[in-house]
Amino acid sequence: MSALKKRLSLKTLRQYLPGDDVIQLVIRLGLLAFLIYWTILLIRPFVPVLAWSIVLAVALYPVFNFLSKLLGGRPKLAAAILTLINLGIVIGPATWLGLSALDGVKEFAGNLGAGNLVIPSPPESINNWPLIGPSLYEFWNQASSNIRAALREVAPYLKPLAGVLLALAGNAGVGLLKFILSVALAGFLFPYGSQLVEAGKSFLYRIVPEQSEHFLELAGATIRAVSQGVIGVAIIQSLLAGIGFKLAGIPSAGLLAFAVMILSIIQVGAAIVLVPVVIWIWTDKDLTTALLLTVFLGLVGVIDNILKPLVMKRGLTTPTLVIFVGVIGGTLAHGIVGLFVGPIILSLAWELTVAWIRSDRADTAPLSG
Repeated sequence: MSALKKRLSLKTLRQYLPGDDVIQLVIRLGLLAFLIYWTILLIRPFVPVLAWSIVLAVALYPVFNFLSKLLGGRPKLAAAILTLINLGIVIGPATWLGLSALDGVKEFAGNLGAGNLVIPSPPESINNWPLIGPSLYEFWNQASSNIRAALREVAPYLKPLAGVLLALAGNAGVGLLKFILSVALAGFLFPYGSQLVEAGKSFLYRIVPEQSEHFLELAGATIRAVSQGVIGVAIIQSLLAGIGFKLAGIPSAGLLAFAVMILSIIQVGAAIVLVPVVIWIWTDKDLTTALLLTVFLGLVGVIDNILKPLVMKRGLTTPTLVIFVGVIGGTLAHGIVGLFVGPIILSLAWELTVAWIRSDRADTAPLSG
């Protein structure tokens, strides 16, 4: 049946086009396919940079627009100032956090590969704490002994993970360079925001004519929601946590701050890291220092609940699983840059797909009735 359909379609095509025209059409389509394939092959290494620069341009466009009006309608000057601020953030505190995290990753991977990964025993001073001291000491001591024994058993199976972590750390320099290029490219995109929006509308109009403007608005809202309310808040929270860890003299402070960022991005929360750190602080510091650091880290732990409603105009409807898969998949595919780009792109694809399905159901509902 399928072979008959193919013969009929070819026969119909030959009725409208002479033999030479059919051959020319096939050659043109083949050349077009080859050109598209080659273009994708050439730009594939730059896809994370382009994606991140577009995300930055969309997420920070309201700031750019406000700054441009404040400067008397000078968009190029506003773009230059905003780009310098972004570069200062990337090269300054973000680099400090990244280098600290890299040292922690290398140390962790080295201990993992050598089979020396252990959980420290509890300090004796915990026994002197009122009420919970003896129970906490006993629980910590048993957990340390049991986990240490378990880690010795599984250490040979965890050695490949050490290689993955070291490879990820080795690509961090390339990731930083990609970040810097993305920030610079976003600076060039700011002044042409309106033209890019019109180009996006024209492109979407050819695909979904009835929903082009709605999909473009949804895309912009999703990018801003995830980049500002998820990624941005997670970065701020991890930077503040890193400062607290450094002030407390926590070993591997950068790695713990990086863990805070990951947990915040995947919507698990920073308490998993902050609570053990606060316990360690109370075992190692004097009363005044421990109290001040506890208050500071407590504020860091709840800052996401304060900032998210301020920067997100609408609630995030993307499931946590989608963001989690975006984080893991983006990191495996594109390294450090993919850690941030992955959840944004996957959330965008999810929201657009859900909106497309809903609009399609709304269009077909009257017909089915």
